[in-house]
Amino acid sequence: MRKSRLSRIAWAGASALALIASLNLPAAEPTAFFEDFATDPAARGWKTAGDATLFQWNASSQNLEVTWDSARSNSFFCRPLGAPLNRGCDFTFAFDLRLSDITAGATPGKPFTFELAVGLVNLAQATQANFLRGTGWDSPNLVEFDYFPDSGFGATISPTIISSNMQFATGFNLVELTPNDTFRVTMRYEGDTAELTTGITKNGQPFTPIQKVTLGPEFTDFVVDHVAVCSYSDAGQDPQWSGSILAHGAVDNLLFMVGKTGTLEMGLRGRIVDGHWQAEFDALPGWTYALHRTADFQSWHLAATATSEARQRFVVADPEPPTARAQFYRVFASFP
Repeated sequence: MRKSRLSRIAWAGASALALIASLNLPAAEPTAFFEDFATDPAARGWKTAGDATLFQWNASSQNLEVTWDSARSNSFFCRPLGAPLNRGCDFTFAFDLRLSDITAGATPGKPFTFELAVGLVNLAQATQANFLRGTGWDSPNLVEFDYFPDSGFGATISPTIISSNMQFATGFNLVELTPNDTFRVTMRYEGDTAELTTGITKNGQPFTPIQKVTLGPEFTDFVVDHVAVCSYSDAGQDPQWSGSILAHGAVDNLLFMVGKTGTLEMGLRGRIVDGHWQAEFDALPGWTYALHRTADFQSWHLAATATSEARQRFVVADPEPPTARAQFYRVFASFP
């Protein structure tokens, strides 16, 4: 569980509230954000590169409808990070993925599997004509979640990092993402250990473990600057083993965080209601919030915890506040 801090102090009478939200982000310039597609994402810097018909914002469902079609050109629904990330950075990205249908071997003459992807890209390189995901040698600077549907060898989840000079670090996990189920994917990269850790839940419940991806000492570096939902062309493959994919689904609740000192705006407030301190803030789905109190900043007491099931205005209150002296409060937010 990773932690970072955002602190504010609110005073009322002789009491105080310090609100500390956890994110654990490094000191770089990239922006932390949470995208729930409740309103048009174009207003927040999202854009399309390639075939725009593959990505549709659904205003009523409040998600991004996606077609992954390898018969079409490389296409991306993406948002800039604010500054490039490389091997030495710490970052996290997470998203909900729900497939309605998925078919391997959808392109005539390409009967084997091919990937759908969500991750981080170097957009200037990824939009070049010579960027070919299928060759294995022409798609540099990627950190992504890849899923390959079954075409006879088993469905596979492959967290993948590709360097600037096309070195691969990846894992192969024989796991199926079943249609009409919601999978929450969380990927964390640790710059000091050079490890990419992937966690997945299915319909809010624990799912199968995914093996870590570790960069070896020979792995040079990567440089990525956009988060992207990626539909890759199946061009450039070995004709004997060519694969393809056609899938439809939705991506939602996309979270991106980077560094150790950045923050997400949460609209934090503290106040007394009926003699009880309560923290009020914008909560994220699946996050757990813990309210702590202290009178001396030496020892802290856990006053209450609560988990938010949706993006909403959220309140955590101290059910039994002491009255003997002034109290200080903090809130820690964490996600699995």
